[in-house]
Amino acid sequence: MPNILSIVTWLPVVGAIVLLFFNRENKRGIRLFANLWAVVCFLPSLWLLRYDRQMGGIQFIEDYNWIPQIGARYQMGVDGIAIMLVILAALTGVIAIYCSWDYIQERVKEYYVVMLLLQTGIIGVFVSMDLFLFYVFWEVMLVPMYFVIGVWGSENRLYAAIKFFLYTLLGSVVMLLAILKLYFIFPEYMTGSQANQVREAVTRAAEMIAGSNGPMLEMMRHGIDLAANGRGTFNIMALQALGTARLDGQSIIPLGLQIWLFLGFFISFAIKVPMFPFHTWLPDAHTEAPTAGSVVLAGILLKLGTYGFVRFNLPMFPDATKHPSILMAMVWLSIIGIVYGALVAMAQKDWKRLVAYSSVSHMGMIMLGIFALNENGLNGAVLQMINHGISTGALFLLVGVVYERRHTRMISDYGGLSHVMPGFAAVFMIMTMSSIGLPMLNGFIGEFLILRGVFEANKIWAAFAASGIVLGAAYMLWLYQRTMYGPVTNEKNKNLPDLYAREWAYFMPLIILAFWIGIYPKPFLSYFGKPVQTIVQQVQPGYAASSLPVQAQK
Repeated sequence: MPNILSIVTWLPVVGAIVLLFFNRENKRGIRLFANLWAVVCFLPSLWLLRYDRQMGGIQFIEDYNWIPQIGARYQMGVDGIAIMLVILAALTGVIAIYCSWDYIQERVKEYYVVMLLLQTGIIGVFVSMDLFLFYVFWEVMLVPMYFVIGVWGSENRLYAAIKFFLYTLLGSVVMLLAILKLYFIFPEYMTGSQANQVREAVTRAAEMIAGSNGPMLEMMRHGIDLAANGRGTFNIMALQALGTARLDGQSIIPLGLQIWLFLGFFISFAIKVPMFPFHTWLPDAHTEAPTAGSVVLAGILLKLGTYGFVRFNLPMFPDATKHPSILMAMVWLSIIGIVYGALVAMAQKDWKRLVAYSSVSHMGMIMLGIFALNENGLNGAVLQMINHGISTGALFLLVGVVYERRHTRMISDYGGLSHVMPGFAAVFMIMTMSSIGLPMLNGFIGEFLILRGVFEANKIWAAFAASGIVLGAAYMLWLYQRTMYGPVTNEKNKNLPDLYAREWAYFMPLIILAFWIGIYPKPFLSYFGKPVQTIVQQVQPGYAASSLPVQAQK
C-alpha cells in the first residue's frame, strides 16, 4: 500500500477535522464518530506487519522534498522497533478514546479533537526519518497532551499541565541545539581535508547499517551526497552512519563532541522516560490527568524517551555511550530509578499515584536493559516497552473504573472489592501478575531478557535490578490485598457494579496480548531482532562475532 505511513499518521487529523463540523450538543454522535474513527485509524497500522523481517532495516520509505533551503525532507520509514510502537500507539488510541465514553461530559467535541491530534503527534515521532520532521512532531505532541491534562484533569490539573509542559519543553530546546550542531558538522567533515576518506568511511558504515535493504541505502546515500556537496541534511540514518563510521580506527566525530551531543539528546529523552531525577513531573501528570490521558502517558508517551535513546544516542554517539563515565552514570541512574520508584510506590496512599511511581521503576529497568549494550538487554528493553504499555495502561484503566464509581483514589477507601466486583478483581489480578513478571505473562519475558543481558554485562547491576523486581511484587501484592481482600467495611462499596460490557471490551485486547507475549513471544521478537542486532553492531563492533558459541575442536 503506497504511503501507508502517511495514512497511519494523518488519518487521526482527518477525523479531528471532520469532528469540527459536528454540533457540540450532539455528544452521542461525537462520541460514536470518534470511537469508530479511532478503529479506522488502527486498522491500517496492521498493514505494517507485512514488514520484511529477513531483510530488516528501514522499510515503507516515503521521501519527498519539503524545505529544500535547509535540506529538510518529508522522510518517513520504520524498522521493526518502530512498527511495534506504532501499532501499540494506534491500539492505545482506540482504548483511550473508548474508555472516555462516560468519563468526559464537558467540552466533548474539543476533547476528541485533541485526542486524535495527540495520536498523530505520537505516531509521527516514531515514523520520522528526517530529524527536522521528528522534532516538529516531538514538539507538536506536547500541545494536545497539555490540554488533555489542563482542561479535563482533576483539581490540580493546571499545575500538573504546566509542569509537564515546561519540563518537556526545556529538554526539547536543549535537543534542538544538539540537532543544529549535528546538521552543521556533517558537511564540515565531508568537505574537510580528508573529505574522500571520510566519505568512503561513512558510505561503508551506511552499507553496514542498511545490509541488503536497497531503498534504505539509497535514502542514506542521498543524505551523504548532500553533505559531500557542502549542504546540510537531517536524514537520521545518514547521521547514524556518520556516528558509526571509523577512520583509521577512530570515530569521525571526536569523543569530546560526541559526549556533548549525547548530553543534548539525553536531557530531552531522560525527561520523557522519565529517568531519576527528571521524574518529578510524572506523578503529578498521571494523578491529575483523566484516565485516557494516563493511559496514553503510560501506554506510549513514555516510550518516546526510550525509543529516542535507541534511535539516536546509541547509534549516533557510540563512543560517548561506551565512555565509562557516561555508561556508569546511565546505569546507576537507571538502578536508582528502579529501587527509588519501587520504594516510593510502596509508600503511596493514592492508588493512581502508586501506579505512576511504579512506572518510574519499570522505565528504569528498560533503561538498564538498553545500556547493557548487548542483544539480550536491548531485545528485552524493546519488548518491555510494549509490555509496560499493556500492563500499566491496564492498571490506569482499572483505577479509572473505580474512580468513575466512587470518585476517590485513596486506597483506604476500598477493601473487599473482590466480593462485589469479581470480574474487576480477576482483571486486576492478571495485570498485577503481568506487572510483577509472573511466568506465562508478558512481563516475565521482558524482564528475563533484560536481566539476562544485564547479567552478561555486569553481575552487580543485575543484582540491584533484581531487587527492584522483588520490591515491585511487594507493593503490587500489598495494593491488591488492601483493595480486593477482606470484608467490605465501607457502605459505599457494597453495591458497586462489576465491569460493564464496554469495560470488558477495552480490557480484553490487553489481556490477550499479555498472555500471548507471555506464552509465545517469538512473533514480537522477530520484528525487532534484526534492528537490535544492527544497533549493537554500531555500538560494539564485533559483538556478534564475539558472542558466537565456541566450536568444539576435534
